[in-house]
Amino acid sequence: MTAKRLYWTVVLSTSAILAVTMGIRHSLGLFVSPLNTGTGLGIVTVSFALAVGQFVWGAAQPVFGALADRAGSLKTITLGAVLLALGMAVTPFVDSGIGLILFLGVLSSAGAGAGSFSVLMAAAAQRLPPERRAFASGFINAGGSVGQTVFAPASQALITGIGWIGAMWALAAAALATIPLALPLRDAKSGGGTLAGGMSLSQQTVIAFKDRSYWCLHAGFFTCGFHIAFLATHLPGEVELCGLPASVSAMSLAIIGFANIAGSLGTGWLAQIYRMKMLLVLVYGIRAAAIAIYLLSPKSALTFYVFAAVLGMSWLATVPPTAGLVGKLFGVRYLATLFGLTLLSHQIGAFFGAWLGGIAFVRSGDFGWMWYADIALSTVAALVNLPIREARIERAGAMA
Repeated sequence: MTAKRLYWTVVLSTSAILAVTMGIRHSLGLFVSPLNTGTGLGIVTVSFALAVGQFVWGAAQPVFGALADRAGSLKTITLGAVLLALGMAVTPFVDSGIGLILFLGVLSSAGAGAGSFSVLMAAAAQRLPPERRAFASGFINAGGSVGQTVFAPASQALITGIGWIGAMWALAAAALATIPLALPLRDAKSGGGTLAGGMSLSQQTVIAFKDRSYWCLHAGFFTCGFHIAFLATHLPGEVELCGLPASVSAMSLAIIGFANIAGSLGTGWLAQIYRMKMLLVLVYGIRAAAIAIYLLSPKSALTFYVFAAVLGMSWLATVPPTAGLVGKLFGVRYLATLFGLTLLSHQIGAFFGAWLGGIAFVRSGDFGWMWYADIALSTVAALVNLPIREARIERAGAMA
């Protein structure tokens, strides 16, 4: 297989897998009302199961990353596909809160995590030359947004056409499609860049956690999760508080999804030219500035659409440079584990972003303090990336 063909085979297969797993994951909110009606378990129970799923998805990243580092990407993605399909297929039969948490909150979320960023980006990095990894990460990341764009309306159409049970089974079948998509990842050859000396996973993890730069990446990614979860959960509520129709919320979220594709590809491409830590400084700084400008702007539909476009460009644009920096700092041999741990920090931030947003609204009647907190955290995230040790890019074209 030629180098060009290998590159596109790996990139397209991993981005397609992420499109499926992220598309399914981001479509689960559509099942809240049907699940409540069909099971009689109540909105609180259904919502709690999905909240557990948010944490499990993050916690699964380093676990399955370590499995991929030891057993290979294909076996890990196959296991994840089976878990995701099983969780989705059995959920319609559960009649208790514990069952819903187990199958929808734990099994399906863990399965989605096995076919997500840490495993897929590491699999690509291990098979591609260093100078091609940054754009590949951006392309893979964009696949998640494509999946969200495709699966959300498709899932809603299935719910309307064949009912929520049939729709959930259709998503279970789609999860199994990731197994043949993962076949190009069956060989375990690395693209280079690993640390020498036969270092074990535990040794490498200890070294990483003793490194200040690695902690800086965790701090930034925690803020990223806080920001995204707060907006994804409470932006519709903010629109409603401004007296605008729900259609503005839907359009804003759609704009975020489309803009994220451009943002992911853009940071992946720019990471080949500029230092990745400076890209993270820029992205986090843009978020802080965008929120400040939004707070000072008249609350019209156009304001929300422009705000959504800017946010979308920076939405998951942090993923390619963060993954790239982990690979540059510690090599790609254990990238799935080390990047997975940063994703766990991301999801811990996501938990607080969604939860504290609700608390702020109940106590003050609006999201004012959350906006201020988001500005402060985004500013800190921009500054905390400056001390990261990253060599300058060689203008000859090779990655530093």
